[in-house]
Amino acid sequence: MTDQDKFVASAKRVIDAEAAALTTLSATLGPSFGEAVTLLLNAKGRVIVSGMGKSGHIARKMAATFASTGTPAHFVHPAEASHGDLGMMTSGDVVIVLSNSGETPELADMVAYTRRFNIPMIGVASRAESTLLMQSDVAILLPQLGEACGTGIVPTISTTMTLALGDALAIAMMEHRKFTPENFRDFHPGGKLGAKLAKVRDLMHSGESIPLIPAASPMSDTLLMISQKGFGVVGVTDPEGYLCGIITDGDLRRHMDGLLEMKAGDVMTAHPRTVGPDTLAAEAINVMQGKITCLFVVDPDGPAQVQGILHIHDCLRAGVV
Repeated sequence: MTDQDKFVASAKRVIDAEAAALTTLSATLGPSFGEAVTLLLNAKGRVIVSGMGKSGHIARKMAATFASTGTPAHFVHPAEASHGDLGMMTSGDVVIVLSNSGETPELADMVAYTRRFNIPMIGVASRAESTLLMQSDVAILLPQLGEACGTGIVPTISTTMTLALGDALAIAMMEHRKFTPENFRDFHPGGKLGAKLAKVRDLMHSGESIPLIPAASPMSDTLLMISQKGFGVVGVTDPEGYLCGIITDGDLRRHMDGLLEMKAGDVMTAHPRTVGPDTLAAEAINVMQGKITCLFVVDPDGPAQVQGILHIHDCLRAGVV
């Protein structure tokens, strides 16, 4: 067996061990999980998550996941807590403390503080008789399965189970609150997540930027409008001001003979494709099939009153595609 084969075999052993541990965790979850979710949902303040070492890294991720899914949360480092950061915890908060052994010395002051000021505490550990779980209002016991390293000294299986438990808590609360992709976007306005969940109204041009002209307008004015606005198209409106057509480069080419003697209504393509302002930008991209580069934005539930225009370049700049 080559070194590369050994590396792959080692990786598979670790992954299989952690996958099996997650299956065991799922099978052993009991009423304490439901009690923890209820306690978190009823929190009038914030959720404070803490842990030392590798558990601290998991605690940071757990707090970030809570915060991004509608549960105000932040991480408090237990060592810093003993030097003033205990003041970050107040009445109305709920504290989650992570420790595989349940006996981490640096957590002592945090645990004592929650007991002194009656701040509800959820403990997560792998030893039922540990100080942490004995002191907790809700104790979540992790299965004792050893670690993937085989020596029991490298936190691997224990941290994977704790990470998955944090995700499970967050999703349970998210589903109970009916947290939507739109809510999720409010906490993720940047990056790919924000781009994928951006709405047309976030990217469209509005007001004076919209290229519109009445159907009775001469084509000389129409060409000037196309040139001034820079979208390569112009929307055509009826006497009531509603969108009734669109003029593109293709329409101009098809009516080259005698073009300047025509009206906008003679050249336009009627019933153009449109999108609503609350349509996801990613969906708008799907509407722009073929050679469509612009979409007018109208109220989907009312008359075709133009609210804006969306160019494919706007979506590209935002990272939607």
